[in-house]
Amino acid sequence: MPVHTRIRPFNTKETYPEQSLDNDLCQAVVAGNTVYVRGQVPQDLDTRENVAVGDPVGQAHKVMENITLLLKESGSDLSHICKVTVYLTDIRYREATYRVLGQHLKGVFPVFTGLVVVALARPEWLIEVDVIAVIPD
Repeated sequence: MPVHTRIRPFNTKETYPEQSLDNDLCQAVVAGNTVYVRGQVPQDLDTRENVAVGDPVGQAHKVMENITLLLKESGSDLSHICKVTVYLTDIRYREATYRVLGQHLKGVFPVFTGLVVVALARPEWLIEVDVIAVIPD
């Protein structure tokens, strides 16, 4: 029977105290040799402090730092990313934020899906990125 490892479990009551939520989630799930990383936003994973408010480039850097850390904690790294989904709140952020993502993923060649959305969970967040990666044998 496969074992699923939950990386950094949390409850939304603590993460979103201003919202009436009570969901048990985690930052990543390892299922077999696959890592599913929750949509990462420009927020410090330990302190929950928002980073680079108003700065899409700074937010993209923080998102990639979070993804790097979570993949490491899961036994993988950026070079093993297969799928990336990017959510932006404004199409005008695309070029600058994709440039940052591309710097972090140079030579990886993942599949990318980019979406422009009306809003993210907090109004100060301009970008969210989730990834699927594998753990190398």
